[in-house]
Amino acid sequence: MELRHLRYFQAVAEELHFGRAAERLHIAQPPLSQQIRQLEREVGVRLLDRSTRSVALTAAGRAFLDRTIRILGAVDEACDQARRIADGVEGQLVVGCVGSATYSLLPRLVRELRVALPGVDLRVRGEMLATAQLAALHSKDIDLALMRPPVDDPAVTTETLRHDRLLIALPAGHRFAERTEIAMTDLHDEDFISHAGHGRSRMSTLVAGLCLDAGFRPRIRHEVEETSTLVTLVAAGLGVAVVPEPTAALEISGVCYRPLAGPGATVALLAAYPTADASPLIANVVDVLRATA
Repeated sequence: MELRHLRYFQAVAEELHFGRAAERLHIAQPPLSQQIRQLEREVGVRLLDRSTRSVALTAAGRAFLDRTIRILGAVDEACDQARRIADGVEGQLVVGCVGSATYSLLPRLVRELRVALPGVDLRVRGEMLATAQLAALHSKDIDLALMRPPVDDPAVTTETLRHDRLLIALPAGHRFAERTEIAMTDLHDEDFISHAGHGRSRMSTLVAGLCLDAGFRPRIRHEVEETSTLVTLVAAGLGVAVVPEPTAALEISGVCYRPLAGPGATVALLAAYPTADASPLIANVVDVLRATA
């Protein structure tokens, strides 16, 4: 039994006329009659009562027609779904986000994807450090990462989505809170709250480089993995921090933000994915990311 037998039977059962069914199927009537007889031999029962003047379904034929319609509908839906997945408009995507993107870009991305790609099931892992994101990309635990540069991995493709201004997060009431901007040289005597070091966080490496360029080594009082924890410790008065501007979206009380002075005081936000796993779905989501970012 082949799918064409079921499609032929459905046409005859719905038309109750071999001539009209053959015309609907764009085949000749004798081969159609032959295929229906072959189907009945395969099933082992008579599905149609035929006479010179009429065609009618038997009781077995009516039951078989109900199942046939469901089977062919399921096959058609499977084909449609396969095409949607191949076109990148349906499927599941897991995105890993650096902390500041979790609070700023991610909510807008989810809303925009619901409109642009409603067939995409988006899963999110927030507050991921760079090393964890790259490991998750290689292990296929995530499909796409929103992360900070640099990415020195030849197996990973990156695209810059935007550049975020760097801010200094200060405890409310700090002596620099009234300034319109703050230079790194002004912070040489400050305690710092930093993201996890030793290469795990791109921001910790960036902050260390900014401090060295300003002529001092940062005095790190606390290292944390989550941006929300970092800002909370600043609010507690335990130190200052250098953060991307979207971090301010957290709106944690007891913290004020001032721009970092100097040219190039920005950090890029990248979309990263394994080159070998590039797909139409990832390309479509990155298109939405570009517009959203």
